[in-house]
Amino acid sequence: MPKMIEGVYFIQGQDEMMPDSHSYLIGKPSSMDLSLIDPGLIGKGDYKIDSIKKMGIELEDIKRVIMTHTHFDHIGALSEIQKRIPWAELWVHRLEGEPLENGDERTVYGMDMFQQVCQMQYRIKSGSFTFKVHRKLEGKETLNIGGMKWEVIHIPGHSSGSIGLYYAPEKILIPGDVIYADHAIGRFDLFGADGSVLKDSLKQLSEREVNILLPGHNRVVTKLPAGYILETLEQWGPYLT
Repeated sequence: MPKMIEGVYFIQGQDEMMPDSHSYLIGKPSSMDLSLIDPGLIGKGDYKIDSIKKMGIELEDIKRVIMTHTHFDHIGALSEIQKRIPWAELWVHRLEGEPLENGDERTVYGMDMFQQVCQMQYRIKSGSFTFKVHRKLEGKETLNIGGMKWEVIHIPGHSSGSIGLYYAPEKILIPGDVIYADHAIGRFDLFGADGSVLKDSLKQLSEREVNILLPGHNRVVTKLPAGYILETLEQWGPYLT
């Protein structure tokens, strides 16, 4: 599990037939107040937890799981994670946290056909993605967690409740699936997605200085070129209507 900086750790996703999102652990270990960002694909919970343990981090120090959004490849392993760290709270943006509590799985699967494929391949019963959400985020919060201050940015468009986490001192952005390396962005044809809204979210992100980009998939970028997000927006702008 590579350390990006003190207090930010990267657990690479392990793609198979379906993609497994990257996970991140944030918080300075000395604080004993750590947060796991995005558990990942179903079946990957033990791998994510074992990666953390190999760093010498005590599982008892993980106090919460924060979701950038609740798509299947990000939340699929949540039940597995909760069995290993049952005390950890779940923090999700309100627009996806409320559906999770109500058993509305459209925010998880994105489309009916994908739901059928996942349920058949992984033998998942309907209603399996019903969770208690301990804190519903809105955006614009400052989270004083792990001896660090992270800003929550609501960046819908890929999903209704997508959030980014921004650490200003090191200009680190964890954007979920809103933007990736290589001028790629998240898809905007799923339930709760909207291309024009995603365009606005990219514009919002382009106004921030970002040196380290830690996306949900593909490679991380430790020296992001200035203007990268704006360039990505300009490339995709004509399609985001």
